Amino acid sequence: MKMKELEQILKNEPKYRLKQCYDAIFHDLISDWQDVTSLPAILRNKLSEKFSLNVEVTFFESKNKKTVKALVELSDGIKIEAVLMKHKNRNTVCVSSQVGCALGCTFCATGKAGFKRDLSSWEIVLQVLAFARLLKKDNKRVDNVVFMGMGEPFLNYKNVMEAIRVLNDDDGLNIGARHISISTAGLVEGIEKLANEELQVNLAVSLHAPNDDLRKQLMPISRKYLIDDILVAVDVYIEKTGRKVMFEYLLIDGINDENRHAQALAKLMRRRLYVLNLIPCNPVGQYRPSPSIKVEKFKNILEKKGVSVTQRYRFGQDIKGACGQLAGE
Repeated sequence: MKMKELEQILKNEPKYRLKQCYDAIFHDLISDWQDVTSLPAILRNKLSEKFSLNVEVTFFESKNKKTVKALVELSDGIKIEAVLMKHKNRNTVCVSSQVGCALGCTFCATGKAGFKRDLSSWEIVLQVLAFARLLKKDNKRVDNVVFMGMGEPFLNYKNVMEAIRVLNDDDGLNIGARHISISTAGLVEGIEKLANEELQVNLAVSLHAPNDDLRKQLMPISRKYLIDDILVAVDVYIEKTGRKVMFEYLLIDGINDENRHAQALAKLMRRRLYVLNLIPCNPVGQYRPSPSIKVEKFKNILEKKGVSVTQRYRFGQDIKGACGQLAGE
């Protein structure tokens, strides 16, 4: 973890120096050690050389100003994307956990780009810091973090959890665990691990189909993880944590949005603490979003069957910052 490097740099300094540095990074949100005048000049120079806080980032704002996409260039020149979504009373950052993705979901631009490498925990934290610094200019802060960007978080489990601990730490960005969500394509082992974590982060599962045959067409990972196996793991997670689980369902015109799909989905979702989130898909490849009239009809069928269902508002489609559109471009 990068913060261990900071501790090593400060090992011969008074103990309070580490607290000063944490405050500078996560509370004052500085990007240049020279601005931390409470530190001796020699130490500022040393930190500037060995522990840079600079983030090479370009921001793109949507026309309605509710979404900002960050194109972040990493130290090896590789680029990733993260997204800030501005709600009325809160700001949510969607972060990436990998460079690209190996799962190859057919509706996702990230999957089409292929997989390059995992992100380190510090590279994940930097995405949130970039937006925290941006929001500070308007006296606002990052309220929520969702791991729904590029990559499958559970394939980079260790670094994701390390990043979450820094984001959650009182000396870090102090974002409550219940304001942090991890979205998975349904990796059973990851769900099982998360169930045993002390951190009360939220779990979301990308479902997108009511049966295995259709899900295999959309998500190749379904050949390994069948829906029944995923639901068994989710039920164990709920039993251990007592927390709700969000199931995400992209509505794709003519693919998974017919009445029969809604009826089949309702049978899966009528369980304790299941919440279904409907998301009209964003244009990627040959896929198009379901018309609003079909979305409403689909939702009505589920509600009549007693399913707890919500509908996600789409953010950032005009800057290719919406769900499934991130490609590191």
